[in-house]
Amino acid sequence: MTVTIKKLLVANRGEIASRVFRTCRAMDIATVAVYSDADSGLPFVSDADEAVHLPGNAPGETYLRADLLIEAARRTGADAVHPGYGFLSENADFARQCAAAGLTFVGPTPEAIDAMGSKIAAKELMREAGVPVLPGAVFDSRSEPDAGQLHAAAAEIGTPVLVKAAFGGGGRGMRIVHEIGDVVEAVASARREAASAFGNGTVFLERFVESPRHIEVQIVGDQAGTVVHLFERECSIQRRYQKIIEEAPSPVVDDTLRAQLCQAAVTAGKAIGYVGAGTVEFVLDASGRFYFLEVNTRLQVEHPVTELITGLDLVKLQLDIAAGAPIPDEVSQAQISGHAIEARLYAEDAAAGYLPTSGDVHTFEIAAVDGLRIDAGFASGTRVSTFYDSMLAKVIAFGATRDDARRLLAGSLARARLHGVTTNRDLLVAILRSGEFGAGAIDTGYLERHPYGELVPVRADDARAVHALAAALAGQAGRRRQAAVLAGLPSGFRNNPSAPQTASYELNGTAVEVTYRFDRDGLTAAVAGQPVPGARLLSATPDRVDLVCAGIRRIVAVTRIGTTAYVDSPLGHDVLAEVERFPDPSAAAHAGSLLAPMPGTVVRVTAAVGDSVEAGTAIITIEAMKMEHTIRTPAPGVVTALPVSVGTQVDSGTVLAVVEDSGAAEQDLAVGDSKEDKDD
Repeated sequence: MTVTIKKLLVANRGEIASRVFRTCRAMDIATVAVYSDADSGLPFVSDADEAVHLPGNAPGETYLRADLLIEAARRTGADAVHPGYGFLSENADFARQCAAAGLTFVGPTPEAIDAMGSKIAAKELMREAGVPVLPGAVFDSRSEPDAGQLHAAAAEIGTPVLVKAAFGGGGRGMRIVHEIGDVVEAVASARREAASAFGNGTVFLERFVESPRHIEVQIVGDQAGTVVHLFERECSIQRRYQKIIEEAPSPVVDDTLRAQLCQAAVTAGKAIGYVGAGTVEFVLDASGRFYFLEVNTRLQVEHPVTELITGLDLVKLQLDIAAGAPIPDEVSQAQISGHAIEARLYAEDAAAGYLPTSGDVHTFEIAAVDGLRIDAGFASGTRVSTFYDSMLAKVIAFGATRDDARRLLAGSLARARLHGVTTNRDLLVAILRSGEFGAGAIDTGYLERHPYGELVPVRADDARAVHALAAALAGQAGRRRQAAVLAGLPSGFRNNPSAPQTASYELNGTAVEVTYRFDRDGLTAAVAGQPVPGARLLSATPDRVDLVCAGIRRIVAVTRIGTTAYVDSPLGHDVLAEVERFPDPSAAAHAGSLLAPMPGTVVRVTAAVGDSVEAGTAIITIEAMKMEHTIRTPAPGVVTALPVSVGTQVDSGTVLAVVEDSGAAEQDLAVGDSKEDKDD
């Protein structure tokens, strides 16, 4: 059946919505965005011709409300819906509701989505079709499996065992079990997380392949039953089971293996009558054997690398196929040209275990250069909320060779100006510049073998000194510019050489004092008590310092937001928070306080006031951006305070519990008891 798409509603948000709108503009298709309260200021809203507000913030009251999305399409006169990825993109009922409302759903049929919606049923179907799969066991959401069942299943499969949510993806509801005795807690935790993220707590167990590579194949099918492939992508660099660097083609796949993988993917697509753009995912072991993982019945986050090596627009292809067009020759005859690598830039603290971060994006600037593509969901002046995935942008580099693409991407990220929320930029650059990645010697355990501190060493003291001094000089330049008298006097000039200027900062949790003065001999400076050799200031404005240290001249960019200085130079990037000279002592947290590492919602409290706990005991679990984060005790003691309960919304730094050593705890609890008696 052939239709004409005139106006498209994108039932999604962020960078994927903007990406779809970009193709629609080229095709002269009118566009409609939908947005939550938290997303009202993001670029995708203004990228659309029209936008409809979805009141609220939680996905369950906004982007997961099929009725509101279809009503938005009706009100704006849209005749088609693109689901993007995530949210309702793999929801067969939503596809059916769109069809019932007379809307063209830009995606596969509901039957294909149903067939792949359960990873369990999908594996059985693939086994019957002749696609290699791993053995496993299933535990549905209707009842809690007992310990005996779980232990028996894990023993039969053999360790390590992968526990995985049957409905959903993105690393949520996944655990790896190395000891059979740990399987009960792993399954319980995975079921809770899966139920929260996907509405279904069914999980399955299967043998975990050690040090595998994650390889996926892009497929495209049309309504006439034709299914073709567009080669493979390598997605092995992952953290928390989520991809952060993807590339095409894979550096390990040769022509023979490529033919086998792609044929298996086409077989999988034909087995379910696939229509539209989809992805068949495989795990590749060290011997070169591959096994089916799942079919993603949607456009993938990493689709740009396939577009760059084939020269095709996958969104245009989706729209054309949804309108009834056959697969064109340029798709069925596509060839690989060059190499593309994508890095997912997240708002997260990689050094703290990849904790998602939220807050204001003060500056988001990545220079546009030939061969670089930026699919961004945020811009300078926007805000990252706690309600959705924390990806800021996808930065994709294309080159004639893999090394060309790798170098372009690493350099572009390293020179970007990213201020406000903490990002994983330094980690991405370190991976791209590492010898193993350069040689293509990667697998899904790469970041387990190479912890953050090994990949991203702390910058040398002399680099920190240059940044701290530059921040102090830029700050004084700003104050001198506002001075009522002698505004042109060099910042820090003193007739009395015994009275230097001082500035105090916090840098990565450490207090750093800067002292400097200008006198007849020039600039004399020290950082953290250490003299800065050969310091010479050529010029300083509030946002740019031209500075010579130890005979090397550098331009240091300084962006000041409130009392925080964001510093960028060839030496790297630092954030220096000015320290209050007279801080309020009452603001300090009580000794033994366990603080929230990120904003989120308390979903579980597993201790009570008065409990004696060992080091590592789970006290509270927070859910943030659909991921669970468990807060554990750093040392043995007694719980003396629990100021939060299940359902409490907390900000980063909120006191969740207080755990004191036994002696102090007995004293505090006794005082608390006497206070309660007095109040009664």
